Amino acid sequence: MKEFDLIGRYFSAGGHKRRDVVIGIGDDCAVTMVPENQQLAVTTDTLVADVHFLRDAPAKSVAYKAVAANLSDLAAMGAEPAWISLSLSLPEVKEAWLSDFVTGLYELTQYYSVQLIGGDTVKGPMAMTITAQGFIPPGSELTRSGAKPGDWVYVTGTLGDAGAGLDILQGKLNVAGEARDVLINRHYFPTPRVAVGTAMRRIASSCIDVSDGVISDLKHILSASGCGANLHVDRLPLSRALTSAVSQDEAIEYALSAGDDYELIFTVSEEQRGSLETSIASTNVKATCIGQLTGHNGKLSLFKNDEKYTPKQSTGYEHTF
Repeated sequence: MKEFDLIGRYFSAGGHKRRDVVIGIGDDCAVTMVPENQQLAVTTDTLVADVHFLRDAPAKSVAYKAVAANLSDLAAMGAEPAWISLSLSLPEVKEAWLSDFVTGLYELTQYYSVQLIGGDTVKGPMAMTITAQGFIPPGSELTRSGAKPGDWVYVTGTLGDAGAGLDILQGKLNVAGEARDVLINRHYFPTPRVAVGTAMRRIASSCIDVSDGVISDLKHILSASGCGANLHVDRLPLSRALTSAVSQDEAIEYALSAGDDYELIFTVSEEQRGSLETSIASTNVKATCIGQLTGHNGKLSLFKNDEKYTPKQSTGYEHTF
């Protein structure tokens, strides 16, 4: 199938349509309008087969996760998502696979009112790059660098599920029944916390999404903000599916270092704690306080039941070259 036939058949007509898109798929560039008194947030993520997703993963889940990873970055900045573009590299065209891929892509973009405005398709190793764009009112963007000693550390949702789901799929963890389905689903179909991100504008002092594990991602905040942190691993939010599948200690390890949860870690000053509860109440997402920042630059101390805790793995996922 020729490139423009592929684009026309699978990408041109479907998906959510926005009024701020002047020209979408079909020209050399997309043309869009940024609302008055809004800043544009832009993020790009590349996902490569057998690095970021399993080659034999369902096509719907591959597209869903690719979009979710980018929307999660926008959420971590407090941005409201608007548009995405997609560059897709495939070794061959399998129409059933592409049809399922597009279903996953449009399922998530439709839910978040995001429009696919362009991109590229090429023949090559299986990989995809998505650029997502969204809006933030001036001065309300969330960053990694605004935290202060004394701020409280929070995390949304539950942690470790996606990592356990991956281990199940790779045959490293044997789990049966409903827990197996829940954990695999959390790996395949993460939920970007967009509503929480926008609700925390001017409330959170810093924020980052959990893509590489709590330890790694929290350390980015500590480095950027010049702080340390005391983290209580016994307060980490763990799902019933995870704690029924593995021991408490194993669940903690998954939560600390597995990654791919796409939850948000954020910090809040003592003065803003009350505002936080009010702001996120409407999102139906639970935020759990797991620690507090200190003045010890870059030092992350872990505790379990108020005693020093040493994890089996001291870092999360990291790319190596």
